[in-house]
Amino acid sequence: MHPSWAFFALHVVLTVVSPTVLVNAAAGTVFVRPQVRVTTTFTNFHARIMDHWGGGGGRFVTISKGSRHPFEGRTYGGAKRKEIRGTRAFGSGYPYGASNQSTIAGRPFPFGVWPLYWDQNFMNSSEYGPQYDAIRPGGFLVYAPLRTTQEHFNVTDSEVYYAIGDRESLLLTMISYVTWCHVTPAWPSKFDPTSPNSTIKLENVIQYFRASSFALASPAYNNTFARTSVSDTKDSTPLPEIMEHSPFRQCIDEVTENALAIMNRPPDTNLAVTLILVLMWTGGLAIAALVLTTVCTFYILRATRKWLWSGPLAYLSKLWYRLSSMMKRKMNARKWEMEAIKEARRQELAYERYP
Repeated sequence: MHPSWAFFALHVVLTVVSPTVLVNAAAGTVFVRPQVRVTTTFTNFHARIMDHWGGGGGRFVTISKGSRHPFEGRTYGGAKRKEIRGTRAFGSGYPYGASNQSTIAGRPFPFGVWPLYWDQNFMNSSEYGPQYDAIRPGGFLVYAPLRTTQEHFNVTDSEVYYAIGDRESLLLTMISYVTWCHVTPAWPSKFDPTSPNSTIKLENVIQYFRASSFALASPAYNNTFARTSVSDTKDSTPLPEIMEHSPFRQCIDEVTENALAIMNRPPDTNLAVTLILVLMWTGGLAIAALVLTTVCTFYILRATRKWLWSGPLAYLSKLWYRLSSMMKRKMNARKWEMEAIKEARRQELAYERYP
């Protein structure tokens, strides 16, 4: 195993919420299922989970009123893995809630994560800006370079791509990039899209994913249609030939589409409550049946004992007494008879000796 891969795996174990833990005792290792926890209220410990390689789906949930969340009243979750892919237009990739294509303000979060934001408040994206980085699902925005070597792909040194997204999602996906696309591991850096010195600009994005909350970009690409402010536009500058047909780019694109963490199905509360009630009901019936059986058995045994001692057992006891008395009398009579015979015999012998 490459040392850098081990560092990435260790980081995920330490930083990502993961209730599913598999232990391989023979190998002495612990395998943790990578997950990201999304909390929207302080009234309980309920949270939705974003799964790496998860399928998503299920019903969406509304951020409750009165939770003091900056986006209370909006829905999140419900989108499926097959709906994760957007286009090169910012604001694309929404399976629902994108009726106004000229702005992303006020939109829901189908995959559980907020969209990226860009400089100049592009499409009102500053609504999701750095002022809320502390509570952004998955952590603040980061970016990381995606490079490989000619040992695995026919690439040049200039073919470098960048992944942009929340910290935990990018860390998890980086592990998959390293595993499947032989990406040279690189730790992410904090991403400030409003900085004039930013490595990645809006025009460099080659593909948006997960309701524009994650993107792949390349400084070698410049999309002149990027600032059209219409998220459903099909217009975009074509990718350079070498980038369009690059197996390396296609690999990281496919891994992002399939591995990027998305919100999983919520627990079925109605089913859970029903099961609990059924268990309580059946459990109550079982306890009642046990108590009733115990009481009935006690009274039956007591009545049986009384009947036995007053009926058959009393008769058998009298019969046994009579039989034993009769046997005792017969044995005594026999004993007395034998004593008499012995005495008579002694007298006869004495007479014969002394006539």
